[in-house]
Order: sequence, then structure tokens, then C-alpha cells
Amino acid sequence: MLEIIVLPLLTMVTCKETRAAIIAVHKNGFTGKDIVATKIAPKSTIYRFIKNFKERGSILVKKASGRPRKSSKRQDRLLKRIRLWERSATSAELAQEWQQAGVSASARTVRRRLLEDGLVSRRAERSHFSPKKNLRDRLIFCRKYSEWTAEDWGKVIFFDEAPFRLFGASGKRLVRRRKGERYHQSCVMPTVKHPDTIRVWGCFSSKGVGSLTILPKNTAMNKEWYQNTLQQQLLPTIQQQFGEEQCIFQHDGAPCHKEKVITKWLGDQNIEILGPWPGNSPYLNPIENLWSILKRRVDKQKPTNSDKLQEVIMKEWVAISQDLAQKLIESMPSRIAKVLKKKGQHCKY
Repeated sequence: MLEIIVLPLLTMVTCKETRAAIIAVHKNGFTGKDIVATKIAPKSTIYRFIKNFKERGSILVKKASGRPRKSSKRQDRLLKRIRLWERSATSAELAQEWQQAGVSASARTVRRRLLEDGLVSRRAERSHFSPKKNLRDRLIFCRKYSEWTAEDWGKVIFFDEAPFRLFGASGKRLVRRRKGERYHQSCVMPTVKHPDTIRVWGCFSSKGVGSLTILPKNTAMNKEWYQNTLQQQLLPTIQQQFGEEQCIFQHDGAPCHKEKVITKWLGDQNIEILGPWPGNSPYLNPIENLWSILKRRVDKQKPTNSDKLQEVIMKEWVAISQDLAQKLIESMPSRIAKVLKKKGQHCKY
């Protein structure tokens, strides 16, 4: 009878399941000697399971205390503070500093403690250096326009320049491959020693993308060139998108943008200037997101020469929908709010 009950349990592979089976047949009135005869587990194991069950009334095994921790909770908090003070310190360096507080622990122990607190080692993000003046200018700008709504930003036209490189705007691409396919033709990205770089100027607003011009190589970006670009590219876009409606013009603080002759020319055209725009603040400018989107779309076309690259840039630019442009413009209030919340520090957008 017992063999019929236990036989299906002989295929059990885990200690937990075996323990449950032994206790189950024991509760049905079978003795330890009867269960040993089935050879479901070693004799000592069977009697130990039954004894533990009689003492605690449960099949659960009491968790062992394990090896004592080398550090107290207070010492763990100290390690966390040291890590936050020195974000780039290695585990070995942190272990040395921890030893000064009386904790003799290895770098491996340091890593475990930091992982327990969610402090994971990651590659640092690159960001523009922001001196105190940039932080101050950023906060002044955001406070000035903190009350603006998406409708207010819908009257702004953003104008900027961006570079495009042959064989990938970002210089990197992810591929999915099997073992041994590292150098398969479909899994490699072609590169050249000195890739051609094409610079473009474009503008957009909530009404969609405007004019885009490809700059000739070795263009001297001075006040004369900039005024000519505004004359030929900006004015037609303003006329097409806004007509007689008043709009506001945004450009950054590049030297040629701040020339008196440019400011006077914009004033003569009755174009109001947004700002002054804070330096090193790409996450505040929605056109930076537009450039990223455009570069990804261009990369997918895999142009193989400069002429093809220019053709693809122009094609993908005009394919950008008004809905996308409007969505980027409508994100301005939340961008402003994030920068204010970060007190002028860099933030992701």
C-alpha cells in the first residue's frame, strides 16, 4: 500500500518536494521505518524531516543564520555616503576608505553592499560643462517663461544648425547576430577614415517644418552669411506659416547670432527674439529632438555617398509630420518645469 502511494513520488528532484512527500505519508499513519523501506530518501534524512515536523508543526525548514555580516547597518550607511561623495571611486578604493572606519572588507563585499542599496555601476553620461553663469542664465530664462502655455509656444519658430555624417549620424548601431556572425556583411557597419560631414540649417514651429538648407563646404559662418540665411530661409517660412500673424524667433547665443547688425535686421523685419537663450541648454530646445529623429530616419536609408546623403536628408525632412512638430513644441512647458525642478541642472528630455 505504501509503495503505491510513494512510487509516483520517487521522481521528485528537489529536497522541498521530497520533504513534503515524506510528511504527507507520515500524516497518513505510516511510521518512519515504513517510509525508510521505500528508499525515497536516506534514513537519516527521513527521520530528521519527521522530527522537525513534530517539533514545529510545519514542513518549512528554519532559515539558517548564515555567516555574520562584516559590517553593521551604521557602517553600511557610511559606505553609501562615501560612494555618493565619490561617484567615480572603484570598489577597491571604497574598501580602503571603509577600512579607515574599522571595517575590514573586500572589494566584493563593497559591491554587494552597494547593490543592496541600488547603487549600480554605470557608464557616466556625457554632458555640456555648465559653469555657474549657465545655471543662472538657465534659471532666469525658465522663470521668465514659466507661465507660458503650449499655445504661447505655438507662436515660436525655432532655427538651428546640425551636422550629418556619412555612414551613421551617431557613429554606432545595434545589430542582432548569432555566434560566429560578428563579421558577417549584414552585421557590420561600414566606416571611412574621414567621413564626409554635411551641415544643414533648418527651422520649425507647431505648424510644421520650414525651410532646410544644406551649407556649402567650408562656409564661413559670420554675420554676413547668417543674415543672408535668415533672408533666404527664415523669412519665406515665416510668411508661409504665420502670414501676417506675429511670431517669435528663437536662436542660440552663437557669436554670429549676437551681432548688432543681426539684432537690428530682425528688428527691422518686426521679428521678436525669444530669450536671451541660455548657453549649453540643448534639452530646452525641441529642435534638438527633431534633429535626432531626422538622423535616425536618415541612417535607416543607409546613404553611400555625399550626394545620396543630401538627397535623403531633404526627403526625410519634408516627410516630418505637423503632428510630430506640434508635439515637440507642446513639450516646452514641461521642459521648463523640469529645469526649474532641477534648479538649472542638466536633465533628460
